Amino acid sequence: MSTNNHRPDVVELLEQHAPDAMSLNQRHLNPQLGRVLRTLGFDRDWAHGRGPWLIDREGHEYLDLLSGYGVFALGRNHPYVKRQLQRVLEADTPSLPQLGLSTLAGVLAEELIGRTPSSLDAVVLTSSGTESVEGALKLARAATRRARILYCERGFHGLTMGALSVNGNEEFRERFGPLLSDCNEVPFGDLDALQRELRRGDVAALIVEPVQGKGVYLAPDDYLPGALELCHEAGALLIVDEVQTGLGRTGRFLALEHWGIEPDLVALSKALSGGYVPAGALLTSRSVFRATFDSMERSVVHGSTFGGGDLAAAAALAALAVIDRDGLVARAADLGQLLLELTRPFVERFEIVRDVRGLGLMWALELGPPSGRTARLVWEAIERRQPGLFAQLVIVPLFRDHRILTQVAGHHMNVIKVLPPLIIDEAELRRFVDALEQVLESAEGHMLRRYASLGMDMGLRSLTSR
Repeated sequence: MSTNNHRPDVVELLEQHAPDAMSLNQRHLNPQLGRVLRTLGFDRDWAHGRGPWLIDREGHEYLDLLSGYGVFALGRNHPYVKRQLQRVLEADTPSLPQLGLSTLAGVLAEELIGRTPSSLDAVVLTSSGTESVEGALKLARAATRRARILYCERGFHGLTMGALSVNGNEEFRERFGPLLSDCNEVPFGDLDALQRELRRGDVAALIVEPVQGKGVYLAPDDYLPGALELCHEAGALLIVDEVQTGLGRTGRFLALEHWGIEPDLVALSKALSGGYVPAGALLTSRSVFRATFDSMERSVVHGSTFGGGDLAAAAALAALAVIDRDGLVARAADLGQLLLELTRPFVERFEIVRDVRGLGLMWALELGPPSGRTARLVWEAIERRQPGLFAQLVIVPLFRDHRILTQVAGHHMNVIKVLPPLIIDEAELRRFVDALEQVLESAEGHMLRRYASLGMDMGLRSLTSR
């Protein structure tokens, strides 16, 4: 415990402890994450963030195509959002009176409703995506008086207990059971399987991502409209999780607009505050809202301590203004189409590229085994060591040699994923494509040598990080 009695200055603390980020993490936070970063070579000493760039202490700029898992859709430290936060701090507002009302929270709710389908006309403000999902599950049960929730394979909706209960990825669920009962998985895109479950007459809601974050799988053209129809016929609700896909990411303000549906509940977060303040929102139909908050006694049966705080609301209002002013929704559509056009030829050019897919600036490239006997044996050796490890042969050199930060799209997946900030220049997008082409060419042409080199390097890093 610190014995320093003077009031700390946070900038001084940043400068004083800049070299200690890893050691502090290893002592007090998540040492296994530190080991992962060291093993991959991602353990940089980050000093600044600006727009699409992460900048280390040596002044090297890295193109951030991870964007904080989509949080930094406006890039890092957007000046307009920063100014609006400064203004609300200077105003000394009576934020979060709790037994009272906040003006900015109401303005934010009105702005969100004005941008979304007409079926959504009430808002619960939250602090995160998983909190928005938790609220959606509770309101769906309250509105239908049913317990069972359906979710999709590979679906990811957060890591709190309710959200984890509708998580379609076993690596997140194991060791945390028993989870909520009456939550059942259905195949993503399979309307027949959905209908079989709904026929039992006990389903409160289906929760689904229009584009699954794990692997970037798009819903088939008829799936979301069909799912909405089937749910309503069975007296169930449709929850659309737009935590990662919303706010312009896919080339529409909400991804569900691509399918023209009007769901019962929509969960938002991530990009909502421009990356400055934890912020989220649950949008609902008025009928669902009234079924939950149906009396004065029940006015506080669900809420969020920090949801709708003035800093969060101000940041969110500023982020929405930037999205509108700079035409970022249309920009995401245009640049996303360009990214697909530039990378889809890789399927024909490279044996190891199985698919390129995406919607707007949510993009993925899937890898698969080559046809040559020797190369296939190398691939199989890599996969035996750890399924999905081959994707590291792409993201590691992209980071190390080209200073571009990307990610593997899911556990045991050979899928590379990017979520570029919506403000990215076309030139930087093309630079990523050129770098990716070079890395794929090297990985495929020198697979055995690259695997041995990377495996030894990662092995040494793993040993030294223990």
